[in-house]
Amino acid sequence: MNTNIIKCGRPRKGEELLSRDRLLDTAVILFLDYGYGNLSLETIARDARVSMRTIYSQFGGKAGLFGAVIRRCSDQFVACLSAEQAEECLTEEALLSFARQFLYRLTRPDVVRMRAVIIGESLRFPDLAAQYYEQGPQRTLDQLAKFFKRQQQTGDIAPVDPHFLAGQLLSALRSERFQRLQLGLEPTPDEAEIDLWARQSVELFLHGCSAANITRPIAELPSR
Repeated sequence: MNTNIIKCGRPRKGEELLSRDRLLDTAVILFLDYGYGNLSLETIARDARVSMRTIYSQFGGKAGLFGAVIRRCSDQFVACLSAEQAEECLTEEALLSFARQFLYRLTRPDVVRMRAVIIGESLRFPDLAAQYYEQGPQRTLDQLAKFFKRQQQTGDIAPVDPHFLAGQLLSALRSERFQRLQLGLEPTPDEAEIDLWARQSVELFLHGCSAANITRPIAELPSR
């Protein structure tokens, strides 16, 4: 009797999750190394040790796989501002916590590189741009808008369109400094720099730049 016969059939749930995680881990590395247009599904399948059929059945193709990579990354951004956090913290404390985590993740070298890949290839691959925005920035924007809507119900935030508020805060956080970082003109910020960056952005967002509206000094920029 041959004891080396390979058992066929549907993988167990735990094995499927491990295979999916391995595929996504491999895909991140390959997208960073090759970009989007130059990377084939055959290369991904070979390096991740899965079949092409697995990729198509789970993700529908390369755009879907890329979307899953972005969604897994954006899960960390979305988790930064949960409903429990909104209930347990003051508005400013919750936003500061969100801002610190958002900026830390946004400024990691691999995230900066991935954004460069997306920007560089989005015109050639509209599906790529759509997957990125829907699975990444849009989810963060929606989660932040939900937070503002909850805070409006308690009277902590002015009755302004919550999606507009969310967009304004995210724009303040990304700022010119992030653009310099993405161009390679500034090094990756450390924890203290991220904390200052977050406090400046959140305080200015909440209090405005009119002297009459500021009840305490906003953290000063460090000398350059």
